[in-house]
Amino acid sequence: MSAAQPPVQFAPDAWFKSSASAAQNECVEVNASAHAAVGVRDSKVTGGPVLAFTAAAFSAAVDAVASGTL
Repeated sequence: MSAAQPPVQFAPDAWFKSSASAAQNECVEVNASAHAAVGVRDSKVTGGPVLAFTAAAFSAAVDAVASGTL
């Protein structure tokens, strides 16, 4: 069993959401302030849990959504 990784620390003032989602309350916020990691959280629960992805994994997911394959 591998050792647990320490939690990724994201700058609290670096969260942003798409301006296209401003009229809706169902969106996520993204934070790329940590080295080689991208954080994603529910915009309605700012103190809630954060999912951390590698930059490559996040980029691949965004590309898949944009192309319609995800």
